[in-house]
Amino acid sequence: MGMEFEKCQMPSFSVIGKEGSTEDGEGFIKQLWEEANGNFREIEHLALKDESGVLLGIWGLMSDSTRSYRPWEDNFTKGLYLAGAQVTEDAICPSGWVKWTVPSYEYVYGKVIGDSREAFVRGLEYIKESGLSLVGAAFDYFCPEENGQLYFFYPVRRL
Repeated sequence: MGMEFEKCQMPSFSVIGKEGSTEDGEGFIKQLWEEANGNFREIEHLALKDESGVLLGIWGLMSDSTRSYRPWEDNFTKGLYLAGAQVTEDAICPSGWVKWTVPSYEYVYGKVIGDSREAFVRGLEYIKESGLSLVGAAFDYFCPEENGQLYFFYPVRRL
């Protein structure tokens, strides 16, 4: 897999979305995205956009069960997921939605090409090979400017 990785630093950011858990069963992430996309009009006015009106961030955030933004537990099989859009930190969350505010991190990130599970594992291998450690939960980022191209963001240092 020819995944290329880069580093970036990102300040704290907030996402309003639909939250679920691995305890909800197989396919829960897909269901969250269907619910978030199907009801997007309820939060569209809160979603951050660039000067052209393009959404700035569509995120699939992950966290351990304590909402501490630590990696999923039990070899990445147990945790929480939030499917949503980036908003301002002071955005008021509508009923039926959940808002998470992610701390500032330095990330290793890469464009997902091909199988997303293989790409996720490749990212973890790259971090280890680079002498880095995963210090928080990895995130999915769907780039609106690239027709929803998926990227994985791996936090390697808390800022």
